[in-house]
Amino acid sequence: MKSKPPKWDPKKGSQRIPASKRGTQESGRVMRSLLLSLIALLALCAYLLGLALLPMAHQAGRNTVDLDIEAGATVRQIIALAQEGGLEINATYVYWLFRLSGQAKDIKAGSYEIAQEVSPWDFLQKITRGDESLKSVTLVEGWTFHQFRNALNKSDGLKHDSAALSDEEILSRIATNGKTAEGRFYPDTYTFGKNTSDLKVLARAKKAMDHQLQKAWNERLPNLVLANPEEALILASIVEKETGMAKDRPMISSVFHNRLQIGMPLQTDPTVIYGLGQSFNGNLTKKDLKTDHPWNTYTRRGLPPTPIAMPGKAALNAALHPQSSRALYFVAKGDGSSYFSETLEEHNQAVNRYQRHLH
Repeated sequence: MKSKPPKWDPKKGSQRIPASKRGTQESGRVMRSLLLSLIALLALCAYLLGLALLPMAHQAGRNTVDLDIEAGATVRQIIALAQEGGLEINATYVYWLFRLSGQAKDIKAGSYEIAQEVSPWDFLQKITRGDESLKSVTLVEGWTFHQFRNALNKSDGLKHDSAALSDEEILSRIATNGKTAEGRFYPDTYTFGKNTSDLKVLARAKKAMDHQLQKAWNERLPNLVLANPEEALILASIVEKETGMAKDRPMISSVFHNRLQIGMPLQTDPTVIYGLGQSFNGNLTKKDLKTDHPWNTYTRRGLPPTPIAMPGKAALNAALHPQSSRALYFVAKGDGSSYFSETLEEHNQAVNRYQRHLH
């Protein structure tokens, strides 16, 4: 038989709750409190994370915001610059996002373009990665240094530090040991951040040409008539200017190698045109071919004293890997390709066929 619980006696007062039960109740309250706090913290984190991923608006009429960050700029200064540029940003939130992320010390100086739909987190990642808004300038194979300079002067975003300098002064600034600027800069597309000096672009192009020329020279065919990398650069510039179709480069190189080998004048029009400089009006005359100057390869044997253009990688390789042949002549066929001949008689026939259209 079960015993009945004791009746409550007002004189004796209420019965005391055992200590073990009180501990359990208190533990329950603590756990509930911790759980509620955790839920609140998670909700706060979710809210803050949502803000971090929410796209920031731009002021009306602005598609992008240009932001120039200088070395040593503080987070508050960067936020102020972004606001001045037209980015509608929660300064307090973004400040603490930068701080609490631990990445504020990783911010990199540079020029950035902040597009629409960029969130505070994207913004932080962009400037800590150094993901600058880069522009580019393309320097084309076969261009002269004069044309290189014109392209740099017209390139938006560059600091035109070279504009008032002579070619010689430019060479001095970038510490090149070349005799002239012609041929010393590698044609390629160069990217740069806003307000980069054009001298830095030229220095990169010079370094790239040094590398490509030395690599091509190291891999050259044996027993070539060329004595050094300088001569290779000069010949490569001629091959570049004479080539209408890429597949013909090794054969064009072969013709010039064969002529140099037997002491025959190169007789190449692009060198004569280069020597005429700004006086050339687009029409090369017999008088021009007979007028002697250092670049006239009709009146002088051997290579001209300097390159006549900026050769690309393919022209450098062709100059040092001529195709094996006995060809001494070539003529443009009118479709970009060339016809190669071993004898003057064959060459004259090719000229009549392809240039004079006599059959």
